Amino acid sequence: MKILIKNGRVIDPASNFDQIADVAIAAGRIIAIGKVAGEFNPNKTINATGCIVAPGLVDLAARLREPGHEHEGMLESEMAAAVAGGVTSLVCPPDTDPVLDEPGLVEMLKFRAEKLHQARVFPLGALTRGLQGEILTEMAELTEAGCVGFSQAEVPLANTQVLQRAMQYASTYNYTVWLRPQELWLGKGVAASGALATRLGLSGVPVAAETIALHTIFELVRATGARVHLCRISSAKGVALVRQAKDEGLPVTCDISINSLHLTDADIGYFDSRMRLNPPLRQQRDRDALREGLADGTIDALASDHTPVDEDAKTLPFAEAEPGATGLELLLSLALKWGQESGCGLTRALAVLTSEPARVLGTALGTLQASAGQLVEGGVADVCVFDPQAAWTVQPDALRSQGKHTPFSGYELPGRVRCTIAGGQLAYEGWDKA
Repeated sequence: MKILIKNGRVIDPASNFDQIADVAIAAGRIIAIGKVAGEFNPNKTINATGCIVAPGLVDLAARLREPGHEHEGMLESEMAAAVAGGVTSLVCPPDTDPVLDEPGLVEMLKFRAEKLHQARVFPLGALTRGLQGEILTEMAELTEAGCVGFSQAEVPLANTQVLQRAMQYASTYNYTVWLRPQELWLGKGVAASGALATRLGLSGVPVAAETIALHTIFELVRATGARVHLCRISSAKGVALVRQAKDEGLPVTCDISINSLHLTDADIGYFDSRMRLNPPLRQQRDRDALREGLADGTIDALASDHTPVDEDAKTLPFAEAEPGATGLELLLSLALKWGQESGCGLTRALAVLTSEPARVLGTALGTLQASAGQLVEGGVADVCVFDPQAAWTVQPDALRSQGKHTPFSGYELPGRVRCTIAGGQLAYEGWDKA
């Protein structure tokens, strides 16, 4: 399919390209940016006047709920949500049912996703069998099946020796270990430790649950040389430790979720279960430090942490409700909101959704590496066209995700995705949306 995007403001954070230009797409690739040859005859022309033409978004944390949790989300619904949010590549954690610890399961997931011709799925393999924290998985076989890294998802690894062996294995073959820093015994609460949790009578998760885990991870990185990606940092002290580790030259990267970037524990209000999230919402000083860390590059990427939860599991008392929220369709708008409020601007807001997460994935992207998260002639045509001036109100029932619960219900947000092109195919159009 040949597509011509005309008169849009093309922004590519990776190359600092920012100007009004046309983009020509053919055979799944970008063939021209700027002046398009007169003999190019598109099947479809998109008038992007007043819109931003950006690389397709790369989301480092999105649960698709298949296999095993189809009552909370199906590939069809969650992939439709992804492209509606401008996301063309996403990383799927291994905590499905069954767990992604066998090559056949990974191949099946990728096959199902590829048949939909929408966003591209990059699965994480389980670090240990069944996420039980005892026996390492066959990382080489899982990598051949399509895994881009290895993770324990939300299950803390209690045995430090097992983690050390996993990191030694990963270092030997240049794999990346994805870890959410959380000490097992301190991380069992349902809200961030503090005055609000105490007043509400909710069991707390102290900042030490994160910092103790980070100290352990960094010591093992020093010992093994393994490359580690830290998932969803949540505290000011955590950001400070990551900054020190990077200054030291340790091979670590990290992301934060849209929830932690914008919300605090005060938003829990009167036991609002929509705010039941992992990691738990922390105090304003933590949120401010996360915003600063994302601005100065200490934090590499912003993730949706998309975790659709069904009605029965969410409409329970706060401590019993299942943690999680839908986020794919909110990712771009919440990044733009942060860019405006922080003064970082549009380019940085797009970078933490495109070129920076693609850099985190690095060589795991294979043949896509040269062009993922950027707009470049000859590169894969993953493109997001959005109107930065179009505000919209978050209405859960209007979301395409099967999970309708979001802590941002009722928020007015900037930026509306007008169309998404994935692999050169028109995956979503939303021009008629107000």
